[in-house]
Amino acid sequence: MKLTGRDAQAFFRKPDPSRAGVLLFGEDAMRVAHRRQEVIGALVGPEGEAEMRLTRIPASELRRDSAMLLDAIKSQGFFPGPRVAFVEDATDGLTDVIKTALDEWREGDAQIIVTAGQLAAKSKLRKLFEGFHNAFSIGIYSDPPGRDEIEAALRKAGLEQVDRAAFDALEGLARALDPGDFRQVLEKVALYKLDDPEPLTPDEVALCAPASIEAELDDILNVVAEGRSAEIGPLVQRLEGQGVNPVTLLIMAMRHFRVLYALASAQGGPQAGVQRLRPPLFGPRRDRMLRQAQNWSADRLEAALGMLMDTDLSIRSAGQRAPAMALVERGFVRLAWLSNRR
Repeated sequence: MKLTGRDAQAFFRKPDPSRAGVLLFGEDAMRVAHRRQEVIGALVGPEGEAEMRLTRIPASELRRDSAMLLDAIKSQGFFPGPRVAFVEDATDGLTDVIKTALDEWREGDAQIIVTAGQLAAKSKLRKLFEGFHNAFSIGIYSDPPGRDEIEAALRKAGLEQVDRAAFDALEGLARALDPGDFRQVLEKVALYKLDDPEPLTPDEVALCAPASIEAELDDILNVVAEGRSAEIGPLVQRLEGQGVNPVTLLIMAMRHFRVLYALASAQGGPQAGVQRLRPPLFGPRRDRMLRQAQNWSADRLEAALGMLMDTDLSIRSAGQRAPAMALVERGFVRLAWLSNRR
């Protein structure tokens, strides 16, 4: 069975122990690993590995010994409790071996957790889990977490009282950072707010945020919107070196330019639009985006959003061979040129 959206998020929060297994796949290895850790931790608990209730099976070893997985799900350990057999970096070549284990699985056996890289819709491994009556398949994509996912992460970190503007700030960080880095931010915020009953504020979020990446993301968006094309290349290279995902850059850019479009197309002009903007802009960022909106027309901003959508489609295209970050850089340069056109 294929799980997406809220169903997938519900499974991550509370995996179903009555299912034989789950396949987690995606092109971003860090995101897949984060979800795999979350699922395994929920199933076997923090002491699962120490109590030998977790069996790790690299795909390379399973290819040499096809009985390893079946042995792992059937074997009984010294410690009571649920068990997991984890197959790492699986490919279509292991489909038959994993199918045998799923067919032989019975209640009380170790659950099968399989991770893989990006799998096409026609993948044999993916079709196995999507079509199996007692297993799940979940694609892990590079899209930023949604509101429900962020709220669940806040609750897990013990943050119940969050100001609306602070939530918007956290949402921006969730879009900009890798899952592991965002989790570290939440842990910092939770420690900062320990025994503090007051709602979390945007300033407190900023104190706990990794300033370098956040600042450079703002820098690249401002450079593009202000038409400073000569500065784009070095900034993109620096962000790439810090591990920022190309899709993340595009999503942040689309969000930035949608705000500019809302200001430029507002009745009464950008000055009137900024008063009605939700969530609101504050301080120096408000003044800077207002100046940017005044330099763009609504028509050119429509064209800019179309160019960003085209770049996004190019990156996600299965036949695209050019490096994704190079396509983003080219798209940003084109936007900067559009900014300077009158």
